[in-house]
Amino acid sequence: MIRILIADDHTIVREGLKQIFVDTSDLIVTGEAQNGLEVLKKIKNMQFDVVLLDISLPDNSGLDILKQLKSQRPDLPVLILSMHPEEQYAIRSLRAGASGYLTKESASQELIAAIRRVTEGRKYITSSLAEKIAIEMESEKTEPLHDCLSDREYQVLCMLASGKTVKEIALLLSLSVKTISTHRSRILNKMMMKNNAQLIRYAIKHNLVD
Repeated sequence: MIRILIADDHTIVREGLKQIFVDTSDLIVTGEAQNGLEVLKKIKNMQFDVVLLDISLPDNSGLDILKQLKSQRPDLPVLILSMHPEEQYAIRSLRAGASGYLTKESASQELIAAIRRVTEGRKYITSSLAEKIAIEMESEKTEPLHDCLSDREYQVLCMLASGKTVKEIALLLSLSVKTISTHRSRILNKMMMKNNAQLIRYAIKHNLVD
């Protein structure tokens, strides 16, 4: 029996995922978490075979939680299940230790297949993501500017590019406006840009906007 921990802050998403596994004989949801703190607490006190982790959690970046989780339980497979397209977070997630990346629009059967695959110690990568990885490896171009950003800075960049204000981002990430403003300044400095308009143009060009 494959024991699953679902980490998502939306009750309707967690309930929907549990319904997917009702008719499977080898998959069972034995834990749920609404935020990053709960995820880390659950994996410390309970045994799971795989974690389904949302990239957007209310108290922390899913990538930050992923790194902490893998440092505590390096052998525990983590499958990222996100509303964000592969272009935004898939490769970063794999670099941070995820065993696979799926969008929430994926078919139920694909999710089930992915869970079974990662619990066997393998990676689950869609054909479209595999192509992106191959192109990146073969490319002789310099790394894109956003690769120099930390995971939190990258998250703020994507939010700024989607039109959110500093205040809105601070509220969504449960951080102060001053902290988000600092991240924005670092992003502009690292990417050698002057304002949000330049960031937005860059994000659109590199498919970082939903």
